[in-house]
Amino acid sequence: MFQIDVLSRKPVYEQIVSQMERFVLTGVLAPGAQLPSVRSLSVDLAINPNTIQRAYTELDRKGVICSVPGKGCFVSESAVKVLSEIKREKLVDLKELVWEMKLAGVTLDELLLLIHEVYEEKEVLRA
Repeated sequence: MFQIDVLSRKPVYEQIVSQMERFVLTGVLAPGAQLPSVRSLSVDLAINPNTIQRAYTELDRKGVICSVPGKGCFVSESAVKVLSEIKREKLVDLKELVWEMKLAGVTLDELLLLIHEVYEEKEVLRA
């Protein structure tokens, strides 16, 4: 399920957080779904359990997952809404990037073509 790139500059816990968010947004993990335990996921991925715990803590802080003592961690019922709001906040950054592209001579047609390519892509689970 998870694909960890040990050569990436992105920390492993951030890779797990990003992939978990993508799984939730694409419906791979539905609200209420139980997540693998920290121990089992650390064994499966061959990484330190503290790294998994850090990722789970971050997801819990964001409201994407919730921990139920004695039961485990579950995708929260509001996970999709929470993640959608977080992603929408990035529109400000996108606007700045588009402005920079405009100054660099990138045409509106080039940007629109790229946007259409992304929205028409079949592979939704990109890293």
